[in-house]
Amino acid sequence: MATESQQLYYKKLQSILKELPWYVKEYIDHKQRKLSTASLLNYCLDYKIFFNWIVSEQLFSGPIKDIPLSLLETLKAQQVEGFLYSLKYELNNKDITINRKLSALKSLFNYLQNIAENSDLEPYIHRNVMAKIEFNELNLNLETIANKMEGKILLGDEYENFRKFVAQDYGELVKDNKKLWNFYQVNRERDTAIISFILGSGLRLSEVVNLNIDDIDYVKNSARVIRKGNKEQYVYFSKIAMDDLEEYLKIRESRYEVEKQNKALFVAAAVGPKGKSRRLTPRSIEKLVEKYAKAFGKPSLSVHKLRHSFATRYHTEINDVPKLRRQLGHSSIQTTMIYTHIRNQDLKIAVDQMDIPEPEPEGKTDE
Repeated sequence: MATESQQLYYKKLQSILKELPWYVKEYIDHKQRKLSTASLLNYCLDYKIFFNWIVSEQLFSGPIKDIPLSLLETLKAQQVEGFLYSLKYELNNKDITINRKLSALKSLFNYLQNIAENSDLEPYIHRNVMAKIEFNELNLNLETIANKMEGKILLGDEYENFRKFVAQDYGELVKDNKKLWNFYQVNRERDTAIISFILGSGLRLSEVVNLNIDDIDYVKNSARVIRKGNKEQYVYFSKIAMDDLEEYLKIRESRYEVEKQNKALFVAAAVGPKGKSRRLTPRSIEKLVEKYAKAFGKPSLSVHKLRHSFATRYHTEINDVPKLRRQLGHSSIQTTMIYTHIRNQDLKIAVDQMDIPEPEPEGKTDE
């Protein structure tokens, strides 16, 4: 059953598909079983930028949805390089962002040339210009990435101090501001549970947003999550996170006036006299993390940096890259290897506070 955020992404996806050529919709339909709706939406946003560029360069006159396959087949490599040039110097995209957009285009063109076929069993296009275009070289190695990350995550005592700040100290900071103090008192348990849950599991923002009450195993301290590619997996979280979650659950139903049919784990209060409590949105969680991070004195913190903070501690305490890869849901072990390059003497302080149950043998978990 689709969650509220998945339904929202689906509606946005269907809306933007109406603006794009028919063969893009066919490609998206082909990829729906393999990619999340959020990923497909990002693909379509990238395609819209590309097709709008085609019109702006006067390579086609008319709505972008009418751009024919024949035009794609006759694009020159120099023209595509011009598009990538505009991404960098006109839209200020970084090389890694340009690579992502190019990857989306390569995937579409590959489908049109090697997978899709017309009624005569011929491919949609015979010439694939994207196959000639190379990705930007990214000079950052794992150690460089790790060093850049190191100053933006929680290390040593900061890990527990930030959780404690959300649970208690922020209230002292804003006690003279009645509006901020009241808002904090209403959401203190919920916000603490969210921060603690990310710090104690390393879940992605979308995975936290989509959690339902029934997804939590209160005996094994694990949560059922839908990872990238719509893959179901059970992920462990810390005992501290469970304690904070249970404190929140004691007040969730009464304080937020949650209706029984609302199974969302993390909810927002109803808005207006006839409003209903609702699942917290990704942006709402991002904003609450930003609020506490700024007040804590570490404004660089984000949901993703909290995930990095968890991964760094996990690697330090357990030192098992394959297990960490599974916990984080990485498709490539190279991504997980970043955390083996973060070097900071304060990390040893975190060991005694680390409280993550040893995962069961792989065969006993639900992949």
